[in-house]
Amino acid sequence: MIRVALVEDHALTREGMKTALQTAFDVVGEAADGISGHEMIARERPDVAVIDLGLPGIDGIALTQRIRADGLGTHVVIVTMIDVEDEVLAALAAGADAYCLKSSPASTLIDAVRIASEGGAYFDPQIAHVVLSRFSSRTPTQSPSSPLTPRESDVLRLIADGKANTEIATTLNMGLGTVKGHIRDILEKLSAADRTQAAVVALRKGFI
Repeated sequence: MIRVALVEDHALTREGMKTALQTAFDVVGEAADGISGHEMIARERPDVAVIDLGLPGIDGIALTQRIRADGLGTHVVIVTMIDVEDEVLAALAAGADAYCLKSSPASTLIDAVRIASEGGAYFDPQIAHVVLSRFSSRTPTQSPSSPLTPRESDVLRLIADGKANTEIATTLNMGLGTVKGHIRDILEKLSAADRTQAAVVALRKGFI
């Protein structure tokens, strides 16, 4: 079972999140501030740490940076009430694997933890557009390590631009069934839950 640690300063919120997480994972530790959270994570070495952005002591972004610097191998899911672009991108830059809003259903957090544990990236559907809008404007490139074919990369770039399947089919002069087949293969290769998450993963890893 996936081992999860929880760092959240509000007791009632922490208890609610813990209850939700325990339905799917093994919660191995919890903390109410960034400093004790860092100590607990270093001790327990969980697969995933669910971390509040606005922690006392050191905040969630600084804690994420410490976890990455320690080389613990722990994946990080940031949870917060904030959907400000700068905060989302700061968490991404710090090395967070996922970002969820506390206003989202528990199933979103569970999906985020599961995908992060598998090495994927997950951004709450309510804020995924922030990541896509910032990175989709870059000059198109493709990493040599990308698992995607050139055609799959073309499809995914159009997804990142917000195109629907029918628009992709028209733009690339292919059948709708072919587009759907490419998307199915893309989701499998990137271990993504949906089109948006696939685009976020690919942009974050430099595949497109």
